[in-house]
Amino acid sequence: MRGDRRLAPDNAGMGSDPLLVAVVSPHAVVRHGLVDLLGRHPHRVQVVVFPDGVEPDVVLYDAVDLVDGDMSALEDLLGATSAKVLAVSRDLRPDLAARALAVGAAGSFSIGVSEAELLEAVEAAVSGETIGDGTALGRDVGLTHREVQVLTLITQGRTNREVADALYLSPNSIKTYVRTAYRKIGADSRSRAVSWAIRHGFPTDSDH
Repeated sequence: MRGDRRLAPDNAGMGSDPLLVAVVSPHAVVRHGLVDLLGRHPHRVQVVVFPDGVEPDVVLYDAVDLVDGDMSALEDLLGATSAKVLAVSRDLRPDLAARALAVGAAGSFSIGVSEAELLEAVEAAVSGETIGDGTALGRDVGLTHREVQVLTLITQGRTNREVADALYLSPNSIKTYVRTAYRKIGADSRSRAVSWAIRHGFPTDSDH
């Protein structure tokens, strides 16, 4: 890392260096898409090659690489850089972001974020802010990021034990999140919670 720096707006660029950002993904469409979005803001961010180039400030890591449960690639990446690592998550697979966070990623954001949200996530990571996944599901009733993850997996038919395993949490923690989520959405049973979630756009398909 190159120390604390004031972040310059797009039209500044003269008094502050842009943040150095690397993109790591097994999929070219994701890699090139993120690079293209970041490349539109040269005064705020500069895309660099990793690991053979300049040490970046932030690495955007595609969490789909964790789909088979092998964490070694992410662990190696975290050990090879002092950069903040942000997991690029999938809304249909909240467990992937949870795995990345459990290993040591600084935060996560959804692959569906807007261009502005992407830049904000990068800058917030450098400033030390907690980065969520960008999802708007359940925001109108005050669901937290973790409650959204739990309710998503329940909607996909997983048991509390399976949810706990996917999110690297204890079964008791899952029970607490289920209880608080149910209270917020006004559900008194699992079936009513799933019905509410489906009506409000929660994904039911775990394949993504």
